[in-house]
Amino acid sequence: MAQANIYQRIGGAPGLRKLVETFYDIIEFEPQGKLLSILHLRGMGIANSREEQFNFLSGFFGGPKLYIEKHGHSDVREMHRHVEVGPAERDSWLECMQTAIERLNYDRELGDELMRHFRMVANALEVENRTNEKNRQLLAAWK
Repeated sequence: MAQANIYQRIGGAPGLRKLVETFYDIIEFEPQGKLLSILHLRGMGIANSREEQFNFLSGFFGGPKLYIEKHGHSDVREMHRHVEVGPAERDSWLECMQTAIERLNYDRELGDELMRHFRMVANALEVENRTNEKNRQLLAAWK
């Protein structure tokens, strides 16, 4: 018997929805998510991001390929072409996701596996050797 994929191990669609909602609640309502909240307000908004992240992660973790069905691709660089992802943005995203994973009390092995995947994607999105002064200025103005 084949080992269950991540999608199955987190509880299928309901489990994935819970992870995405917990993550975006942190971004939207907690201080550690402030930088990401600002970035989402400049884009299509947090409600849209909640749905699109669910769609993407569904296929990424072995469930239905909802994002591909809707958009015809699953290229994360294309998805984020409108925003520069520097070290601060990458680290903030990973910190918020780590917090979400901890709150959902996944077993250590699953939590570590999730974070390995998320770090891989976040590192691929980071704009190398550039700071994102524009986002830091927005964050400073937000305070």
